[in-house]
Amino acid sequence: MSTLETPAVPRAVSAQSNVFLAWLAGSLASCGAVTFTNPFEVVKTRLQLQGELARAAPSAPRAYHNVAQAFWVIGKNEGLRGLQKGLGPGYMYQIMLNGTRLGFYEPAKNALYSAFTGRPSAGQSIMALNVAAGGLCGAAGAALGSPFFLVKTRMQSASSFAAVGHQHNYASSLDGLRRIWRAGGVRGLYRGMDAAMMRAGAGSSVQLATYDHFKAYIARTLAHRGLTDNSAYTHFLASMGTGFFVCLVMNPFDVVSTRMYNQKAGAAGHAGALYRNPLQCFYKTVASEGFFSLYKGFLAHYLRLGPHTILMFVFAEQIKALGARYM
Repeated sequence: MSTLETPAVPRAVSAQSNVFLAWLAGSLASCGAVTFTNPFEVVKTRLQLQGELARAAPSAPRAYHNVAQAFWVIGKNEGLRGLQKGLGPGYMYQIMLNGTRLGFYEPAKNALYSAFTGRPSAGQSIMALNVAAGGLCGAAGAALGSPFFLVKTRMQSASSFAAVGHQHNYASSLDGLRRIWRAGGVRGLYRGMDAAMMRAGAGSSVQLATYDHFKAYIARTLAHRGLTDNSAYTHFLASMGTGFFVCLVMNPFDVVSTRMYNQKAGAAGHAGALYRNPLQCFYKTVASEGFFSLYKGFLAHYLRLGPHTILMFVFAEQIKALGARYM
């Protein structure tokens, strides 16, 4: 045996360690990323709620005109706390979403490859199976984190200066969870989960699959320049390409998810006052505001998602490398 070889590790122990490391890396990396990108999430949320179901004339007054102006207005009137609204539940949502989807992406991918090709995914790249694995993990993570996304959205829409959408005015994350629980119980906490699962499933299927594809392509074509699978430059370039495609696919689902979460409860206390389900939200939004209303907040979304994708994957890859070295 060469001195560079390591002793064999039992397969079950190794697999469990890899899943835990991927979950830990996804959780820590996404929390680090959202710390920097949350202000754009606040801006995006308000742009998406502005003019909700209103056939507004071009001359109708708007509080927020574009990303830069919205960023300035919120920062000037609400300060840094306004730009970082919803950060607490945002952290919890990232742990639930990205810990799950990054932690279980490889096991899900291996299971699908084994089922359809008879062998694990190592050495193979089938886009359809990568997309399916990413979508399943994303939907599962969104379901787990749905109550935190609900509170986050409602806290980010709240403003005493330029309010858009229904104002819930929670004093804190715990206050929001407590009030939702008292008003609607478990059903209240998970209102809008179906829209969130569609959003995360669509985004994750594209994000995880295209990131794999971009990373493999860059490592293959630029290996002569030293860009390997484990290079931080490879992770950065792959993340840049991935972010755009994710935003393109995900933005309509994001608009619907934001509106489903932020609406007030209906008279019966269970269904929403404006939308019964995501499909009705799609229909009413397009019917009232036109098709391109589904792309409200697109630039803010990309300015959040692009850097978030880059930071998350770069952080995650480095954390996994450290874990593999010391664990």
